[in-house]
Amino acid sequence: MIKVEHLTKRYGNHYAIEDLSFTVEEGKIYGLLGPNGAGKSTTMNIITGYISATSGTVTVDGYDILEEPSAARACIGYLPEIPPLYMDMTPREYLNFAGELKGMKKAARKEQIQRVMDRTGIAEMADRLIKHLSKGYKQRVGLAGALMGSPKVIILDEPTVGLDPAQVIGIRELIRDLGKTHTVILSSHILSEVQAVCDQVLIISGGHLTAQGTPEELSQRLSGKTALNLTALGSLEKVRAVVEGVEKIGGILEAHEENGETSLKVEIPSGQDLRAELSAALAGAGCPVTALATETLSLEDIFLQLTEGENAAGQQEEEPAAADQEQEEETKE
Repeated sequence: MIKVEHLTKRYGNHYAIEDLSFTVEEGKIYGLLGPNGAGKSTTMNIITGYISATSGTVTVDGYDILEEPSAARACIGYLPEIPPLYMDMTPREYLNFAGELKGMKKAARKEQIQRVMDRTGIAEMADRLIKHLSKGYKQRVGLAGALMGSPKVIILDEPTVGLDPAQVIGIRELIRDLGKTHTVILSSHILSEVQAVCDQVLIISGGHLTAQGTPEELSQRLSGKTALNLTALGSLEKVRAVVEGVEKIGGILEAHEENGETSLKVEIPSGQDLRAELSAALAGAGCPVTALATETLSLEDIFLQLTEGENAAGQQEEEPAAADQEQEEETKE
């Protein structure tokens, strides 16, 4: 659906992103993660055609964003971190305006306005002024505007920033629902949010793509090994002997016995699933398993490992200054 190839954006001597390449497949929710100043917003702004790249290409559904900008942008619905809303309009008026800007005919606009309002849960607020709505509803109005024109790709930049916990849950549920019918790219620095809603994770650090995959794949790739936490009825000596007799077990990392139950943390090779063998061996020895779970690195652990050593604070100061420089150049033109 989206192909980014050797993308570079330079502001003077500073590289916001450098030689960035990745592919976004249709029908999945992608999370774009990175510390402040890593290049997330720059990447999203180039994909949406808001700014141009210094070099490299972006194609959206086969359309080059530079050579065929209108066709490429028609495939994208974009919700910036601060939705560009007109506070003296009602949601219905705003969506009509958004549809008109996207070249939709009047009859089609009316039908789609009702549909996107129902989907985003703002129908009951349709005729209230946007300035009187809560931040959560304003975010939903912005998302409804992004859905106008039925784009194939929805790009969301920090969609839950500033929302209360109930509103965050509502927006996350809405994003998961959108993932059933759209390709979604979600930029966020909230790790739990990405882990909760995304199928794939793209981690950007220092303007480079550091890793891509599911949270589970990234965990296995980084750790090289996995641990199983198991609890079984029986003495430590007996349970330990049974577990050590199972082929491919790498070793026992932790072990303790309490109230007739033994708990072990067992090391196994990455990519191996030995739960069935362990359960069968322990049951056969008269030590039934009462708990068994795989332990992998959390997304937070992965993120910290991949971005360790990056001077995020320095880049955070540098990139906005560079963005201001480009804005001044565009104004002069």
